[in-house]
Amino acid sequence: MKRLILLAAACAVAATACTSRRALYDSGEPLALRMARSEIARNPSPTTLDGIPAGKVKWNYTTGLELLAIRDAGIACDAPELIRYADRYYDTIVRPDGEVLTYRKSKYNLDHICPGRPLFELYDRTGDDRYRRVLDTLFVQLQEQPRNADGGFWHKQVYPNQMWLDGLYMAEPFYAEYVMRFLADGEDGARDAYCEDIVRQFTVVADHTFDPATGLYRHAYDDSRAMFWCDSVTGQSAHAWCRAMGWYAMAIVETLQYLGVSPTTQPMIDILAHIYEVLPKYADPATGMWYQVLDCPGREGNYLESTGSAMFVYAQLKGVRLGYLPETMRGEAMRRYEQFVERFVRENPDGTISLTDCCAVAGLGGKQMRSGTFEYYISEPVIENDCKGVGPFIWAAMEYDRAKGRLAD
Repeated sequence: MKRLILLAAACAVAATACTSRRALYDSGEPLALRMARSEIARNPSPTTLDGIPAGKVKWNYTTGLELLAIRDAGIACDAPELIRYADRYYDTIVRPDGEVLTYRKSKYNLDHICPGRPLFELYDRTGDDRYRRVLDTLFVQLQEQPRNADGGFWHKQVYPNQMWLDGLYMAEPFYAEYVMRFLADGEDGARDAYCEDIVRQFTVVADHTFDPATGLYRHAYDDSRAMFWCDSVTGQSAHAWCRAMGWYAMAIVETLQYLGVSPTTQPMIDILAHIYEVLPKYADPATGMWYQVLDCPGREGNYLESTGSAMFVYAQLKGVRLGYLPETMRGEAMRRYEQFVERFVRENPDGTISLTDCCAVAGLGGKQMRSGTFEYYISEPVIENDCKGVGPFIWAAMEYDRAKGRLAD
């Protein structure tokens, strides 16, 4: 009898724990709001996001990414304090004459395009010309950005001949929104030409990074085949990195939201469909999530990584909603989100929530001579609440709530 009582008690505890986990992603307060407010509690000043010291300010793609998500949550959930929080960063870093502190166009760094995206809405809302001047400056950078012979943007001036999957997210959604907002339809064919150039960035990088053995896309390639980290024949880096492919999937969905579906953009839709056809083969069977080194699932030392997983979940949910991915994928996308919350989102004693198991940073070459090997990727620090995961999680949470009918499109 005692054993039966203990067994019943254990079952009750397990059931309660299961209910608690389910309540987190189905709770009354939207998780997008909870995460945004948690981040504001952790960082009362938006200039300190991504670990930037108090009193400093930096034109930073990670800051811009998270603030765009926080701003979007503020608009969607009618939480004006979130919008004001994002505005404070741009009020600080954009000077009255349109100069951006710490930004230098001469660096031709695609990362420096990304933080400009919130300025479209901010310019619309305020009419402040300084924000339009920044948008114009960033567009000029893209017009002048160094390229490979096939038209692919260099990731940075200091990384000549290299295309990284990361760079597609840094540049193309901004590029597309600028073109569709500010260039008149049919104006000397300029808009069409720019749209074709945007699509070309996606197809060129796909051609050069695709690994036929796995069906995945490698982190980057060097068109010169000169870098120590690349294959001397293909120019590819050694592995498919989870967050790099996450950036790529997000970039496709967020660029298509401006360009729309057409014969011109169909190659992007085909790439997106392929990504979500192959990704399940590399997911962890127990959690549904993906590993830091994507093409080595289950390998000793590899770990389930939240930022790339958040990107995959968000892009799939949004891709289904906007019709870029089939409606039949909706149930899978919803389950992936729920699995993501169960695996990576933690409730804290103070009422905030945190995102666990974030790869802090990873790249190739540079001063650190990053090799792109398996051992390199798993050696980078693992932290909590990294902007590169928090932003996509906020968006994923909103997409889930839209699919549930709890948030308007």
